[in-house]
Amino acid sequence: MRKNNKIPYFKIQLPFKVRYPVLAMGSHTKNTLCFLKGEFAYISPVHPALDEPESFLSFEKEAKAFLRQGPKLIAYDLHPDYQSTKYALGLPPATYRLLPVQHHHAHIASCMAENRLRNQKVIGVAFDGTGLGEDGAIWGAEFLLCDYQNCTRVAHLKEIPLLGGERAILEPWRLACLWLYRIYKDDFLSFNIDFIKKIPAKNWGILKNLYLSGFNFPLASSMGRFFDAAASIILAQKEARFEAELAIKLQKSAVSWHRNEKPYNFKIVSSKGSYIIDPSFVFRQVVRDLEKRKDREKIAYKFHLTAAEMVLKVCLILREKYGINKVALSGGVFQNNLLLTKTLNLLGDKGFSVFTHKSLSSGDSSLSLGQAVVANFSRKDSLADRS
Repeated sequence: MRKNNKIPYFKIQLPFKVRYPVLAMGSHTKNTLCFLKGEFAYISPVHPALDEPESFLSFEKEAKAFLRQGPKLIAYDLHPDYQSTKYALGLPPATYRLLPVQHHHAHIASCMAENRLRNQKVIGVAFDGTGLGEDGAIWGAEFLLCDYQNCTRVAHLKEIPLLGGERAILEPWRLACLWLYRIYKDDFLSFNIDFIKKIPAKNWGILKNLYLSGFNFPLASSMGRFFDAAASIILAQKEARFEAELAIKLQKSAVSWHRNEKPYNFKIVSSKGSYIIDPSFVFRQVVRDLEKRKDREKIAYKFHLTAAEMVLKVCLILREKYGINKVALSGGVFQNNLLLTKTLNLLGDKGFSVFTHKSLSSGDSSLSLGQAVVANFSRKDSLADRS
């Protein structure tokens, strides 16, 4: 980096030498930019949301400063509506090579790079709220077999239509109702639990009819939305003021429970060479415990144990199948300290080597590092480092 660069970047030493400069544009929220040169990554400060003028102006200023450093390759997220993606695609194609990087591959690559892993296969567990998948669906509960060059989705949470699209993020009752409807049909409306009493019946009726009509809601396998739906039911709250608010409340409720418990049961099914986690029975058991008036704190705690158990069970299957013992955990859901701790304990007890973020966040602010590293190793570029 040139000495006159005034960006207050965060510097990370890489486990390989970059053979030419790379600039990554990061995510849409919690955005950072990342510039690779030599043996180092330089990561910008966080821009909270690029749809806010102040954040975007700061992003643009820092992008221009990094561009003056002479990157040869520009990496960006697959999502076409991200302002960072739009900015990348607006750069002169004759000047830069442009490379899209799948959201969750970038998450795992960032964790690997921060832990100074060289280019090797790991089981990547990427849990977050939203990331555009290669199939056009919303991913966010992903088990990936990947290195810096390649990434294959080998397991995920069962998908569910995101009723109301983005509105479902701030109105988690929509997904909660859909999960219950899929399991019980209309019988769930007669359950004697507090959540049911707060459902806006007219609005649910409209959404139900849209769902049955085949209306094209986006499919989501998101762990973040799974937590939101469960929290809505357990805490009997319909809405959130910001993304993951109810999941955060669920964690606070769970950590107040100090007795030993067992996780809820769930199914893992094999489908077309992949594995799908079906959480339907989790919701059945949550409803049963609520009807029995068991402590919400206990139910919340058992739910967290269950999510950690899902990670363990799938990783055991993948280790047996592929012979890989290294696991990298990334994505915003792992900012949940209870989930992270339980997951680390379970994996550690079974002999896995587990890698997590240390200096960087597991959320989207570390995404640009992963994008840049994946771009550097991409086979689509003849200059990529193959080491």
